[in-house]
Amino acid sequence: MKKLFYLLAVGLALLGYTMAVAGETGAKLSQESIIEKIQKEGVIRVGMATFVPWAMKDKQGQLIGFEIDVAKKLAQDMGVEIEFIPTAWSGIIPALLTGKFDVIIGGMGVTPARNLKVNFTVPYDYSGMSMVAHQKRAKGFSRIEDFNKPEVIIAVRMGTTAEQAARKYMPTAQFKLFENESQALQELNLGRVHAVVSSAPMPAFHALKYPDKLFIPLKENFTKEPIGFALKKGDYDALNYFNNWILNMHAQGFLKERKAYWFESKKWESLIK
Repeated sequence: MKKLFYLLAVGLALLGYTMAVAGETGAKLSQESIIEKIQKEGVIRVGMATFVPWAMKDKQGQLIGFEIDVAKKLAQDMGVEIEFIPTAWSGIIPALLTGKFDVIIGGMGVTPARNLKVNFTVPYDYSGMSMVAHQKRAKGFSRIEDFNKPEVIIAVRMGTTAEQAARKYMPTAQFKLFENESQALQELNLGRVHAVVSSAPMPAFHALKYPDKLFIPLKENFTKEPIGFALKKGDYDALNYFNNWILNMHAQGFLKERKAYWFESKKWESLIK
């Protein structure tokens, strides 16, 4: 008799667990994908931050850049309008999670720490960290080891993979953290720091603008990282769509063509000067 009650209790427990799992699964399946939401509203909201030449403003105050081209093409292929939502980089993931926008398309490096908070698409680009240095303060510096000293001051944008890379490769240096990259570059121009670490090709572009005071100390990028769209976890329909869109853009040569324009030429300089 006790055995019968025991088996009955176990059976009821399993039934309750199965119903709970089914209910949770059903709830997840019933949740509207952002793909459906975007189609219904007729607009995709993109979180981004200004970052030359990924995203910047032209002389008329309009957003241009590699990321802007990518996001506009995505919206065009989805048949919807696009709304760019510039956001401070340090708060861009929390803003995504609270629904301020649908997706981050902003040169975001795929890292394990970020991947715990958001889902990433397959890479649509690869980037690497480089450095632009002050000629007087970093005179004779030509190796990463030259900057890994307690008296060296590195400026970097906070919350970025540039900050992570700088701390990893130059752990004994001092760091000045800034909310946006223009502040870090201003510190460099004024000679208050030895160098700025950022994703290529920005350091090279900035050095070309001020050849009398700045230089590129390292011949090659010192890291390589995949770049992906970031979206909320659990939305597998959206992840599937974005992944396949990126694969199509790679196959069609669109991403390669836009990367060559923004990263390997200076044809766009007249748009911002």
